[in-house]
Amino acid sequence: MPVRSASAVWKGTLKEGRGHLKLESGVYEGPYTWASRFASGSETNPEELIGAAHAGCYAMFLSALLTNNNTPPEELSATARVHLGDGPTITKIELHMAAKVPGISPERFQELAQEAKAKCPVSKALAAVPEITLDAKLV
Repeated sequence: MPVRSASAVWKGTLKEGRGHLKLESGVYEGPYTWASRFASGSETNPEELIGAAHAGCYAMFLSALLTNNNTPPEELSATARVHLGDGPTITKIELHMAAKVPGISPERFQELAQEAKAKCPVSKALAAVPEITLDAKLV
């Protein structure tokens, strides 16, 4: 299995400094700052990137489960909202899924949606997060 990497460079103090993130694949490279993480700012932040990784991993894992169930999805739209609390620490992640899956019962869809939440590699890596919720709906 491949090993993936990303890099970060930070220059300066916490509040006045600036950082730069770069993904090995080259699909993203850009700035991050204290403001983009703890206030508002147009740059990215680690929590936003964790959210993207979690949403992407969850959607792919659910797709695999649905396909193995002989009910392949037409479309899966996942969102992960990452809450940063005091400490700072990630206190909660809200996963939202809107799915177009022909031929599946709502009950079976919920079973597979919960299984994907528990078993996707990013969910496992984020096991220290106190609360990860899931709102999964067929559309």
